[in-house]
Amino acid sequence: MSRDSPSRRSLELLETLIGFDTVSRNSNLGLIEWIRDYLERLGVASRLSYDATKKKANLFATLGEPRAPGIALCGHTDVVPVDGQPWDSDPFKALKHENRIYGRGSADMKGFIACTLAAAPMFLEVSLERPVYLAYTYDEEVGCLGAPVLLRDMQAAGIRPRGCIVGEPTGMQVMIGHKGHRRYACRVHGLEAHSSLAASGVNAIEYAARLIARLREIALELREHGPHDDSFSVPYLTMSTGTIRGGTAANIVPRGCEFHFDLRYLPGADADAPVERLRRFASDTLLPEMRDVSAEADIRFELEEDAPFLDIGAEHRMTYLGTRLSGNARLGRAPFATDGGHFHRAGVPTIVIGPGSIEQAHKPNEYIELSQIAECERFLEGLKGELCSPGDNPSQGAGA
Repeated sequence: MSRDSPSRRSLELLETLIGFDTVSRNSNLGLIEWIRDYLERLGVASRLSYDATKKKANLFATLGEPRAPGIALCGHTDVVPVDGQPWDSDPFKALKHENRIYGRGSADMKGFIACTLAAAPMFLEVSLERPVYLAYTYDEEVGCLGAPVLLRDMQAAGIRPRGCIVGEPTGMQVMIGHKGHRRYACRVHGLEAHSSLAASGVNAIEYAARLIARLREIALELREHGPHDDSFSVPYLTMSTGTIRGGTAANIVPRGCEFHFDLRYLPGADADAPVERLRRFASDTLLPEMRDVSAEADIRFELEEDAPFLDIGAEHRMTYLGTRLSGNARLGRAPFATDGGHFHRAGVPTIVIGPGSIEQAHKPNEYIELSQIAECERFLEGLKGELCSPGDNPSQGAGA
């Protein structure tokens, strides 16, 4: 194996993982149970923590003796849909072509999971002073829903990692922060009427449209006036409408309309304030108009997803560890949310670094460069050496 070539084992494991259709709307149990059995053959027991339906699960495993708190390697097992995308090959069958592996999840983020599974025997064959934790989650792509369940299970077992590495595709560059992500639903309830008598109804779509226009105004104001953080590629809070549904026919004043909107906020910023401005517009301006016609008219907001931000210092020991093992001292802040926000909120120092490029994620013909897999393998080999060393080296940076 050359320095830029990955091991055959990592490639075999990646091929297997891509073969599981773990689109978020589906169960991930086939993949999770396969990983459980793979680890069991290595003599490693796994903990599974399930969602309410019991059709999805997280997996947590410890490699090495827990003499002291260890480092968690976290990856999500779900992938985004391929519906309507013009793929040139079967997205759930790994294709090796021109130093790349193509397939859904190859970059985001089964490449990282394959590397960690391939490294498991390496971690087991040495005497680790601090263990490696494997933490694989469900439903990251739809709001980081599995990570809080996993963390509760870890807490119940008395496990608190000393740090966490989330292997999202960053080109093996350390990311020390990312924005928080919230998704809201807004449901507008009006009053149906014949369209020839439109004034006697409450048009839910039109009131929803006014809310969406106001949402856009608030987003533009925040873009201009801040807060700002130039360490992000998009250095301000963003809000945008993603979906809208309402009405039954063109000649019926619509009774109902529902839309969903996305909020991405900077670490430390007040995430509630923009939505509260929208709520006040609904309650102070729109609802009085609507209820002049129908007392039952209503507007309701619901927070459906809440992925917290990540923010770790440039001088933190986990940051230092990541840059030293990667050989890349350049730090960044990711434009996307990760499971790392939940680890951060739980008090576990977390960095994001993994193989592949986010530019390839979620697209048709998603791929990962073979050199990135090899680079991740070298990173994990370096981590083995760190965890074999007794105690912490004071020169490895500050931080709790």
